[in-house]
Amino acid sequence: FLDNIFIERLWRSLKYECVYLHAWETGSQARAGLRTWFDFYNHRRPHAALHGRPPDMVYRTGTTIMQTDQETRRVA
Repeated sequence: FLDNIFIERLWRSLKYECVYLHAWETGSQARAGLRTWFDFYNHRRPHAALHGRPPDMVYRTGTTIMQTDQETRRVA
């Protein structure tokens, strides 16, 4: 049930940050544009739920959302 929330948010971001901003003429252009956006989304785009970190950074360091929340509370 809760997994759907994350997917819906992903699709919303994809549509408003990428799809609606481009008028691709071919499927190849669309695929290339989507590939670029997903690379940005996963490797460089800050995510509020991850305290401003991109998903790839959190995944590579093995940090969980609970660990990041605990770090934030310690600093505050």
